Amino acid sequence: MANQKNKLELSCNSFPNRMRFLLKFFKMPNQIGSVTPSSQFLTKSMMKSINWDKVESIAELGAGNGVFTQSIYKLKRPSCRVVIFEKDDEMRNRLANIYSEFDYSDDAQDLLNVLKELDIHEVDCIVSGLPFTLFPQQTRDVILSEVIKSLKPNGLFIAFQYSLHMQKQLKKNFSSVDIKFMPLNMPPAFVYICRR
Repeated sequence: MANQKNKLELSCNSFPNRMRFLLKFFKMPNQIGSVTPSSQFLTKSMMKSINWDKVESIAELGAGNGVFTQSIYKLKRPSCRVVIFEKDDEMRNRLANIYSEFDYSDDAQDLLNVLKELDIHEVDCIVSGLPFTLFPQQTRDVILSEVIKSLKPNGLFIAFQYSLHMQKQLKKNFSSVDIKFMPLNMPPAFVYICRR
């Protein structure tokens, strides 16, 4: 069982999975923000701000092929609750087969209700790979409102984007926003580390 899970985990960066990701980008460019999954460098940058010893619950928005999901699985404590949001049925079902102990949903706009249904009142951290710049402003507003309501006081919202377009809105909604540039990604990305 462990060997099978390791093989499936490694497959998130395999050539067939990258091709699947690319095809999905061409089919749904308004939902998939890049032609290739996030790099290991971007993943490390996203995860290093999280104090994993204290995280009791975490949500991931826009999990895609599971690059961040894989890191969450490796870094979290055994008791940590994990909720994964992914709109694409195929990608979500694949992740549910690999990480069956996590909870899953398809709509980040319903974050708060999904957490309540799972008896999770607030989460310590939310990690996002959602391509906010591709969404209408109303969708961005709804998701950010759900994020803020779902985070514990002093909780972290960590998101990457390919531009600084979200900087103003994030600074308006969080007590602190730290931005890190990650050139070792294709395309280069900005990591937003936002504290409630």
